[in-house]
Amino acid sequence: MSSKIQITPFGGVRENGKNMYAVEVDGDIYILDCGLKYPENELLGIDIVIPDFSYLRENADRIVGVFLTHGHADAIGALPYFLNEFNVPVFGSELTIELAKIQLQKDPQAKKFNDFHVVNEKTEIDFGTVTVSFFRTTHSIPDSMGIVLQTSAGEIVYTGDFKFDPTAAGDYQTDFARLAEIGSKGVLALLSDSANAENYEQPVSEREIAAYVLETFKYHPGRIIVASVASNILRIQQVLDAAAKSDRKVALMPGDVESIVKTAIDLGKLHMPEDVVVPLKAIDKLKPEQVVILQTGRMGEPIKALQRMANKQEGKVNIEKGDLVFITTTPSHSMETVVAKTRDMIYRADADVKAIADEMNSSGHAAKRDLQLMINMMKPQYFIPIQGEYRLLDAHASFAREVGIPDDHVLIAAKGDQLRYDGDTMHLAGSIEVGDTMIDGIGVGDIGNIVLRDRKILSEDGIFVAVVTIDRKKKKIISTPKITSRGFVYVKTSKDLMQESAELVRTTVQENLDNKEFDWGHLKQAVREKLNHYLWDQTKRHPVILPVIMEVNQHHRRSKKSKSNKPAERQPEA
Repeated sequence: MSSKIQITPFGGVRENGKNMYAVEVDGDIYILDCGLKYPENELLGIDIVIPDFSYLRENADRIVGVFLTHGHADAIGALPYFLNEFNVPVFGSELTIELAKIQLQKDPQAKKFNDFHVVNEKTEIDFGTVTVSFFRTTHSIPDSMGIVLQTSAGEIVYTGDFKFDPTAAGDYQTDFARLAEIGSKGVLALLSDSANAENYEQPVSEREIAAYVLETFKYHPGRIIVASVASNILRIQQVLDAAAKSDRKVALMPGDVESIVKTAIDLGKLHMPEDVVVPLKAIDKLKPEQVVILQTGRMGEPIKALQRMANKQEGKVNIEKGDLVFITTTPSHSMETVVAKTRDMIYRADADVKAIADEMNSSGHAAKRDLQLMINMMKPQYFIPIQGEYRLLDAHASFAREVGIPDDHVLIAAKGDQLRYDGDTMHLAGSIEVGDTMIDGIGVGDIGNIVLRDRKILSEDGIFVAVVTIDRKKKKIISTPKITSRGFVYVKTSKDLMQESAELVRTTVQENLDNKEFDWGHLKQAVREKLNHYLWDQTKRHPVILPVIMEVNQHHRRSKKSKSNKPAERQPEA
């Protein structure tokens, strides 16, 4: 009897990052990756975005475990939040598990979790109706793997992040023989990386990139500030090797990179040339042409850290005249505008900018030819493009059709779509609501659309505060309304506007006091509405309006011990 199978993306489709896919087989749920994404511009103040676990909370007893493909944040970044709620085993390669533990150390509760299981490309785990196995892939971090779920209906294959690079060595090599073996057994569905699907040209090999990094280090006459993602172990290795060969020393900026580098060295995944790394304070004693500063930024994202350095806000090291800022990471499409602004800021700081992506077709993800090669090796019945915005999924889908996958066997999913296999066909059987959970400081999911809307308005039109004190029993205003504005208009040149606003508040409050059925909520709403209409007529702007109404009760009984003549005050919520 064929297994009942359902595949549901919780992230990673029609967006960059936040990879998480739930595969249900005969009622059991297998979680493939548990990643985060960095916020785009409209998510003001948000630190990171993780998947919505609501459906999984309702079905927690059916979760078998979490299976990780590699150690980048888009695959493991949401683990601390997931493991705070779900006590299930986590499986991954040696380096991936160690990097996951580093992520968990940031959370007081999650860091106590210790149900980790190290696997490799030879591991097979029998869960009864499903056997889980793995295969080695090439990516910018060692020990990257794809995942295979063997069911009675066929194999579900999840590639994770991959590319094909024949020059890759050691822990970066793809096991082509294993891929051919998987494809020969009968693949029901292939979930394949689409992050670089718009690229029709074959990316250059990592050997060529290493030579380019070395050339840059040798011929720049001053300091070099290298921007890299903290978990891009391959790029960090190339930077260390190039520094050693060009008689430079590398100083690490504070951040995730220190713990990641130490972990990679301890596991033999990163090889440190002798005496190449020095403390940050030691660079003052070196000549500029001897210095390399590695900036990976907060949470492994270097671009915002570069902005602070360009604006002289980083503290220990800032961008100076004569520096070369060498961007060795390939930004996602959604970050292109941010990167362009960052370049401008660096040039304003009188430094130069160089990026690998400008000179070379570099990527840790497969382009068209490799994507089609993966499809041909797997020979899937159904193809599901994942990991990318819609246009990337659509491009990848067209590649699949070109190599013979029937159009009705190519499924482009959205978050929450339930792709169900009933023993005959795989189809969209329905969907569940899967939103984004936004992390702001220690707040998890407490920032919703209303808060983001207010932040957007504050950033664009500012805030307008009206403070007034009333005596409700005497039905009169005790003090003239005071108006305060921030980010809306310049007060000193807008005195008439402020006076008219104060008078409008006064008359609105008095009207409500004269009403027999006085209501605090109605009073505040009336002030907001009147001010909103008036300010829009005068300025064509909609600031956040905050009425603060304070009540004075002059008939309040004083305590016998009290010597104060001040009236009691009550300040309801604004």
